[in-house]
Formats: sequence, structure tokens, C-alpha cells
Amino acid sequence: MTKVTMTVNGKSVSGDVAGNTLLVEFLRSDLHLTGTHVGCDTSQCGACVVHVNGAAVKSCTMFAAEAEGAEVATIEGQANADGSLNTIQQAFQDYHGLQCGFCTPGMVMSAAALLKDNPKPSEQEVRAYLQGNICRCTGYHNIVRAIMAASGQEVPAVAAE
Repeated sequence: MTKVTMTVNGKSVSGDVAGNTLLVEFLRSDLHLTGTHVGCDTSQCGACVVHVNGAAVKSCTMFAAEAEGAEVATIEGQANADGSLNTIQQAFQDYHGLQCGFCTPGMVMSAAALLKDNPKPSEQEVRAYLQGNICRCTGYHNIVRAIMAASGQEVPAVAAE
């Protein structure tokens, strides 16, 4: 067992982990932060995206011990200080960027990373950035609309049916 200490959502946390404990397992099992989802176990779906030292990371691809001393942000830490939804979360709600909700935490965390690096992405840039995230319900259109809204730009029209 190895003792790890990191800051998660602004709070210092520690725990003893086996060498093969994934960051997603530490967050979910040890810290009970279950908003970070495990969708595929193969780094394909993006449901487990968190931020480590400001970078979007698929937490199923990183050992907990690798996050020693790191700043980790999860979906649970994204709300405003008063508990209200942040701009991205509110846009996902307003533009129906979720259905079953399983991919939503990873999508929101990916969107936050994108908008931090590129505050005004084009629709094509949003779509390209989300290629590492799988949604089985929405067809992505409303997710893209939500991210565009969160960036303060014109929201693409709803596709004609």
C-alpha cells in the first residue's frame, strides 16, 4: 500500500492505495465522489474525465499514486460556491445536453477544459474536442449547443426533423 495525498475539489485528502488503484477507483470508492463514472474500462468513453493540475484526464488511465500532490477537480466541484449550477452545467440543462446523464459528468468536465483553453470555439472545434467522449443517447447536437451557449456564442439551430 502507498499513501497518497492530493487536493480534490479544493480539499486536502489522503488515503492508502494499492499500486494498481486507478484514480477513478480512488475517487469513487475511497472518497465517495461517485459523479465520475466508469463507462468502459478501456479509456474509450470519457465518462471518467476529471481535471488533474488543470488538464482534462481520463481517470481510468491514471493510477491514484500518479496524482500524488496534484490538484484534482471532479464534477462534484464544478457548481458555484452557493451550490447553484455553473455556466456549463446550466447550459447543459437549458439546451437539453443530457438524456440518461451517464456521460454528462465527463462531457461537462471536457467542456470546461475546452472552454478554459479556447473560450470561443467554433462548432467544429467543439465537435472535434468531444471525439474522446461517447454519448449513446443524445446524438451530440444538444451537447454542442450547450457548450456553444456556455461560451457566450450563438447557439446552432436545432436540426430540422
